[in-house]
Amino acid sequence: MSRFISDKFSALTPYVPGEQPKDKSKYVKLNTNESPFPPSPLAQRYAAEAIEKTMLYSDPECYKLRSALAERYGVGEENVICGNGSDDLLNFAFSAFCDDEVPAVFADITYGFYKVFAQYNRVPYRIIPLKDDFTIDPADYYDAGGTVFIANPNAPTGIALTVCDIEGIIINNPDNIVVIDEAYVDFGAQSCVPLTKKYDNLIVVQTFSKSRSLAGARLGFAIADAALITDLNTMRNSTNPYNVNSVTQAAGVGSLSDRDYTEQNCQKIMKTRADTAKALAALGFKLTDSSANFIFAAHPSFPGEYLYKALREKGVLVRRFDVPRIKDHLRITVGTDGQMETLLNCLKLIIRGE
Repeated sequence: MSRFISDKFSALTPYVPGEQPKDKSKYVKLNTNESPFPPSPLAQRYAAEAIEKTMLYSDPECYKLRSALAERYGVGEENVICGNGSDDLLNFAFSAFCDDEVPAVFADITYGFYKVFAQYNRVPYRIIPLKDDFTIDPADYYDAGGTVFIANPNAPTGIALTVCDIEGIIINNPDNIVVIDEAYVDFGAQSCVPLTKKYDNLIVVQTFSKSRSLAGARLGFAIADAALITDLNTMRNSTNPYNVNSVTQAAGVGSLSDRDYTEQNCQKIMKTRADTAKALAALGFKLTDSSANFIFAAHPSFPGEYLYKALREKGVLVRRFDVPRIKDHLRITVGTDGQMETLLNCLKLIIRGE
């Protein structure tokens, strides 16, 4: 840092994204939970058409995209806001609904950006440990006394709560906001979007990065009571009202128009996840019950750092978090069947000491 940075940010520890190697052809890339499939043909076509008009500003209200999202999820257009990835909207939520008297509340093992957002927005936060099996005890979040942030399915564990569990958390926090981050919901979990019609203190955030293959386009959305969306829009319009570019908006509309494509890809990923989990278990790995597009696994005979480095040397990238409770776990993105076969073959060699 320079000597000029503001004191308010001098102690900020930024989020560290997964490695993006310059020469991706050298690696089987299973470290950032990207889809192994390209965006839908309609998303590609709509984006190509939109780029011809990028001399004009994008629609700050994302009208066509919000309309398509409202139709897809059975809510009103006033209940939807779009963002530059779901991270954009999560940051708005930390800004709008947390302060010195209303801390952020989240798990000790969860999406690493939550702590960064709290620090960036200079709001206090309270961390609630997961249970020994890495599950969330819903009762731990009752009467939380702050704005609750829960990734469901959780990352990096992949474990999901039921809608009933989450409804209990909402009911038991009537005077605080509950934010449910559903980045991975399309891979086997239940969405809480229907609950937004019932509770005015719930915000559900989703992304186009995972199931809809638009990680590079940066597109997310949130669904909530109209008053909460107004609050989030106040944050958006106070920072960057043109936060979603016109090409990305068009790609989003195209993706929503091609629902079968997304659902088929999700089914493929879920099958590959199950097959890979079974093969890893046969190699001695212990795994969580993942409902995401990744696997969270540890081997009792090999440290996580050793496996991570050994795989990298063999050209396979996975993610490891140097955190005490999970330092021996690997988070492995579910890729194509061929990519997972390469992973498994490399692990067999490593386990044999080759």
